[in-house]
Amino acid sequence: MSLDRDALARAVAAEGRVVRVVVAEIRGSAPREAGTAMLVWAEGQGGTIGGGALEFEAAAEARRLLRDRCSARVARVALGPGLGQCCGGAVTLVSEVFDAEAVAALTGEVHARRVEGDGPMPLAVRRALAGVRGGLGAPPVLLKEGWFLEPVAPPARALWIWGAGHVGRALVGVLAPLPGLAITWVDTAAARFPDVLPDGVVPRAAPDPAALVPEAPTEAHHLILTYSHALDLALCHALLVRGFASAGLIGSDSKWARFRARLGQLGHSPAEIARICCPIGQKSLGKHPQAIAIGVAAALLSEGVDRIAARDIAG
Repeated sequence: MSLDRDALARAVAAEGRVVRVVVAEIRGSAPREAGTAMLVWAEGQGGTIGGGALEFEAAAEARRLLRDRCSARVARVALGPGLGQCCGGAVTLVSEVFDAEAVAALTGEVHARRVEGDGPMPLAVRRALAGVRGGLGAPPVLLKEGWFLEPVAPPARALWIWGAGHVGRALVGVLAPLPGLAITWVDTAAARFPDVLPDGVVPRAAPDPAALVPEAPTEAHHLILTYSHALDLALCHALLVRGFASAGLIGSDSKWARFRARLGQLGHSPAEIARICCPIGQKSLGKHPQAIAIGVAAALLSEGVDRIAARDIAG
């Protein structure tokens, strides 16, 4: 788990001051692992640290933190009879208030700061920071002698989803809560999107969706599932011209055979065309929109975003 700078920045931009509650340590059985976090503001919250009484009490404490104009608190909570939970373990929660200035200070691969007490940075934290500078990568979360260190998530990777029909809605519903993705959602008209969009999803309406392809970063990932084969083909052609990290197309084997022929006629080589994966998802899960979305999300979680549209998960 890492500190999601992008999600925190969005919440602060919308709410002004936000409390980030993170599971800093666990002992025994706990609802979520160390590094899990949620964001709390005066009138709402996002994310989860496991639900139940622990989360309810943590959210209430976070709002007290906002009211008291404090900067941070550390709470050590036993998950036994006192909370009415049967996990049997204990968690340490670090709650911190973030505003725009605090978010701007989040630079680099790790964020180390004092969250309780006083005193110099302990040796364990200094060694972890030295390891990052030496190219060893970010360590896991570490709470030591009042100092808290977390890895900072890299910038979110761009994922463009083309089409707001049943499958598009299912994909956005499953993928939007996952960390590390910045989703741009495209369709031909604003009315095709749901009234309420998940946090962080940017809708784009364009009568000719392929005209937006030049705006996508060349390192973006794409899932194509519009209501029109003509639109799908135009998007495949435009993406092959533009360049991409990965691209997946919904459809059957026969649809893809026709598309390969048409894309070849448009001047693309077999090797270039083969970079597009069709169909997406896992055939073993079926063709229901949620089943397709689950297959894509499962591949993302197990292999990373670079494998969203990989051939070995195409079914």
